[in-house]
Amino acid sequence: MDILLSLLTLAATAGFVLFVSFSIFLLRIFTGKSLKSFHYPPVMGTVFHQLFYFNKIYDVHTSYALKHPTFRLLALTHSEFYTVDPRNVEHVLKTRFNMYSKGEYNYSITRDLFGDGIFTVDGDRWRQQRKVASFEFSTRVLRDFSCAVFRRNAAKMAGIVSEYAMGKQSLDIQVSRNCPVSDYVVLINSDYYTISIY
Repeated sequence: MDILLSLLTLAATAGFVLFVSFSIFLLRIFTGKSLKSFHYPPVMGTVFHQLFYFNKIYDVHTSYALKHPTFRLLALTHSEFYTVDPRNVEHVLKTRFNMYSKGEYNYSITRDLFGDGIFTVDGDRWRQQRKVASFEFSTRVLRDFSCAVFRRNAAKMAGIVSEYAMGKQSLDIQVSRNCPVSDYVVLINSDYYTISIY
């Protein structure tokens, strides 16, 4: 009888500790986050919703974004903001970029993958990385690259078309929709040709 009482006491104590821990956990998530303030975007849930809806996360976020173009998900120590509003994106990335730092938390997570590059650093180191990258993304460089890709692919397609013209064969061209972004798969008279963009 004493063993049964001990087991019940242990189970009740474990249940109480679990309940108190979960309550503290919920209080920590929801306190100090300005849930009903008009100065902040609406709260659409916690970061645990991302785990719960993991298999359809894009659909869930899209449904949230259709209701509110900018919304928040709450975490233990911070809120995560999501936006599809172009004005907010421009504000964060262009107009007031210096106000939105990535912080030490994001730096520690992404440093192993990206090093000390533009995607991980803040402040003066970010400005230096942006200045270096801006030369690679100038209008002239992008125009020259896209022209070279177009010329290469146009020459490849012209060669295929001229072969059929020389043989006086009919030409049926279809672009497959199930292809990688970097490739165009062209079906010509039941023969597949891949035109790669790289």
